[in-house]
Amino acid sequence: MYEPIRTKSVHSTMADGSPDFPHRSREEELDIQLAGHLAALLTVTDELRDLAPGAELDAAAERLAAQVARLRGGQPPVRVPLSVVRDTGRLAGLHRRAHALAGRALVVAASRADTVVAILAAERMDAHTAALESLALASR
Repeated sequence: MYEPIRTKSVHSTMADGSPDFPHRSREEELDIQLAGHLAALLTVTDELRDLAPGAELDAAAERLAAQVARLRGGQPPVRVPLSVVRDTGRLAGLHRRAHALAGRALVVAASRADTVVAILAAERMDAHTAALESLALASR
């Protein structure tokens, strides 16, 4: 009823001793994951800079870009070009998204013992929490 498998499986096991593809270490995987979280946070930070420009967001964006480049072996991150659309109604949503991304980065940074990124992520979480509180007070 079923035709037998005639080709070698594409899923190599460690039992055969010779994997057909390179494996990354846990540290390399965490670097890739952390760089992705920081790059996403940088994108949201750039959007926030566009909607509500400020020196604090500019400095944060530069610090985030430097860490992404470090984790990617010196390759700078792709940056979002600033637009001319000023939809300030999106600020709260962007701050919530940035807070969540910073939290994810903090978890990964803690697991790989990267204190520089952990401190940066915690600072960004605090900044976005403060911004959300400020927006809530302003809307009352």
